[in-house]
Amino acid sequence: MSLPKRIKTISEFHKLRNLPKPEHPLISIVDYRLIEHDAGYDWNSWLLDFYAISLKRTSNAKIRYGQQQYDFDEGVLFFMAPNQVFSIAHDPNVKAQHTGWLLLIHPDFLWNSSLAKTIKKYDFFDYEVNEALFLSEKEELLLNNIILNIAQEYRTNIDKFSQLIIISQIETLLNYADRFYQRQFITRQVSNHRILDRLEQLLTDYLNDGTRLQEGLPTVKYVSDNLHVSPNYLRNLLHMLTGQSTQQHIHNKVIEKAKELLSTTDRSVSEIAYDLGFEHPQSFSKLFKNKTKVTPLTFRASFNGLS
Repeated sequence: MSLPKRIKTISEFHKLRNLPKPEHPLISIVDYRLIEHDAGYDWNSWLLDFYAISLKRTSNAKIRYGQQQYDFDEGVLFFMAPNQVFSIAHDPNVKAQHTGWLLLIHPDFLWNSSLAKTIKKYDFFDYEVNEALFLSEKEELLLNNIILNIAQEYRTNIDKFSQLIIISQIETLLNYADRFYQRQFITRQVSNHRILDRLEQLLTDYLNDGTRLQEGLPTVKYVSDNLHVSPNYLRNLLHMLTGQSTQQHIHNKVIEKAKELLSTTDRSVSEIAYDLGFEHPQSFSKLFKNKTKVTPLTFRASFNGLS
């Protein structure tokens, strides 16, 4: 497998995709209809040194993004941050037709603006591409209008206000995307609840596997990797569904297992702590008391009717 192709500038991206030179060196809106797939490429993944926001439709083909295969007849919005590896696998037997737009923003364009810092709060830049945002027709039209405003501003009105106005439009786009993701977490309940069910089963299996527990408690990375979702996406999804983070779900499951061991075995608190993957019994006791408001010994005594 070849290494990702690193693209350092927006001008370099335009050149590689046989596009006209960008009208602004630090920001560009690309029409997907103008991008031609070059069969001569010896790489199928790339790494950008700038932000990319893409609204894409693909007809006559299904494209595999990450872990899943998607039909892009609907508008799909996804986000890439600098230094994020991105790949697409095309079906070589089908000629796909792409429409939509690609907004490219170099970090230098955001320099000395509030968005330079706050852009990091938008977790969807750290989502995997297979966690893209599916837009309704109304949502897509709204974002298209923002893109038109940005294009008009950088193409015709370059003055001391241009950067401020464009950045304001980008921030509006990001805020709408944040709102639409919250909507998607709600409207795609069936698939989202399947992830929640798989999480519960994954943690149950882990905590019943003595060999795995010798490696320590399950981590957020372990959980997200096995569920094939990014840590940020999983955290945000769980918070929307349950009001709790991934770490809280892990701890709740650990306490549930601890209660079972305390009430059905005569193993000491230290033994149970080690059995559950804790390095130090004190850490287990602290977590148990934090979650239940009682110590493990008090729980055992009360469960056995000894207090």
